[in-house]
Parts: sequence; structure tokens; C-alpha cells
Amino acid sequence: MRTQSVCTMQPKTEPSGTAMDDQTESTAGIAPRLEEFRTRGLGGEFSNAVTERGSNEGRRHNGDDFAGAAVINFEFIVVLSHELRNSLAVLRNAAGVLRMEKCPAPSVVQTRLLIERQVGQMTRLVEDLMQVARIRGGQLRLQRARIDLRTVLTHALQSVAFDMQRRDHCVTASIPEPPMWLDADATRLEQVFVNLLSNAAKYTASGGHINLSLTREGTAAVVRIRDDGIGIAAELLPRVFDLFVQADATSERADSGLGIGLALVRSLVASHGGEVSAASEGIGRGSELTVRLPLVAQPR
Repeated sequence: MRTQSVCTMQPKTEPSGTAMDDQTESTAGIAPRLEEFRTRGLGGEFSNAVTERGSNEGRRHNGDDFAGAAVINFEFIVVLSHELRNSLAVLRNAAGVLRMEKCPAPSVVQTRLLIERQVGQMTRLVEDLMQVARIRGGQLRLQRARIDLRTVLTHALQSVAFDMQRRDHCVTASIPEPPMWLDADATRLEQVFVNLLSNAAKYTASGGHINLSLTREGTAAVVRIRDDGIGIAAELLPRVFDLFVQADATSERADSGLGIGLALVRSLVASHGGEVSAASEGIGRGSELTVRLPLVAQPR
């Protein structure tokens, strides 16, 4: 059993005026596209289809309405994400220009760091939203291979190490020596565990504890991520993996997000034939998220 414990390229620049022009053009391109989707019934049709489907009145056409609205919804997310990424790229380049200043004023440095942080957060949100849309639209393609889950978990821990240290969290990991073989996409699974670890860090106070453990239970590999953070209310537990649901919707923290990460986790785990669940003894009692993935035979 290995136990780990952790406590405590230059950007491209634009000629003068180009970045602002590009941003204006990119942002302006969103409005007519939004109007197009409104005309095609994105908001009303999607809401009506969901409502009618949930009314359980047995009308057979509801399934067709819902499917059509889902397609429009998927197309809308793709277009919106594309437009947002264009604008974010312009802001990223602008921050890069500020970084090239030889002796910037403190206010300039502070502004640049703020831009870089917010652009980074928005980029991750857009990418997560895009992946949820791809999965729900049947567009996600997994690059499956025979992989050792222990390696995926080690990489995920390394990815969040800096953030954990910045928040002064004590992170422990219990990973057994025998390999745990999966038929899976290593990149997507690493994203799953980075999201879960980051979520634990987000809702755990400075100086808190986060533990990751890997065990084998029958024919499944089981990963548990336990924290002593704010916990999850009992009424929220059944919906915690739903899109746009947040564990602390009233929080004013800057990194509270939009409630996309856990929905993406559930979709990616399900696409690997696994399941994810959440448990908590209540507010202020921490939480535990569990991922179960099917094991396969050792490669020859």
C-alpha cells in the first residue's frame, strides 16, 4: 500500500487595436445566433418539452418534441461555447501583452493577474460545458486503452497539488501496490478525479483534510474522496450530480462555479460503465464521493 501525504511559451500578441476589434467582432457575432435559436424555439420549446414529458400524460409525441429540443439545445451550447472561446482568447492575448511590460506599475500587475485568473476559470467552465454537450449529443469519442488506474490517480493528485498547497489543505492518498487495470480513456478519467479533488478543495476550509483511497471490491475498482468541508444537505444529495446544481448555491465565493463539474463527472464515469455517488452526514460534516469502475484482466 502506497500512502502519499501533501500538507502544506510567450503568448501571441496582436497589433495595436486588433485585439479590441476582434473582441467586438466576436461578441457581436453572438447576438444574431442567439436570435436564430430563439426563433427555432430553444427556450420555450425545450422547457415545454421537458414539462410535458414530466407530466406523464402518455402523449407519444412528447418524446419527439423532447428529442428535437435537445438537439437545438446541443447546437446552442456548441455555438455559444465557440463564441466564448474566441473572446477568451482575445482576453488571454491582452493579458500576455501586459505581462511583457518591463516595469509595470503594481496596479497593472494586479489587473493582469485578475484577468488571467478569471480567463482561466471561464475557459475551464466553457470546456466542461462543451464536454457535457458532446456527451449528451453523442459526440464524445473515448480513446480507450488498457490502463492502470493507479497511474491516473497519481497524475490527478499531481495536477491539483499546487492548488491544495495554496489552500493549506492536508491531502493523503492510499493507493495499493497491485495494478488496477481498466479499459478506459486515461485523459477523461484523470479529468474526473481532478474535478472531484478540486471540488473537495473548493468546499473545504483552509487547513482542512482531503483523503483519496483506492480499493478493489469484487470486479470493481472503487475510489473514495473524503473531505471534512462544508458537507451536503440531505435534500441536495439526490441532485448533486445534476447540471447547474451547486452544493452551496448561496456562497459568495469567487470560485463557486456554475455547477457543471459534477454533472460532467457523472457523464464521463457512466460512459466508462461505472457509477458515482455522494454521501454526507449533513452541513458542516464533510462529504464523500465514490467512483466505481469495472476492472478488466491484466494485459499480456
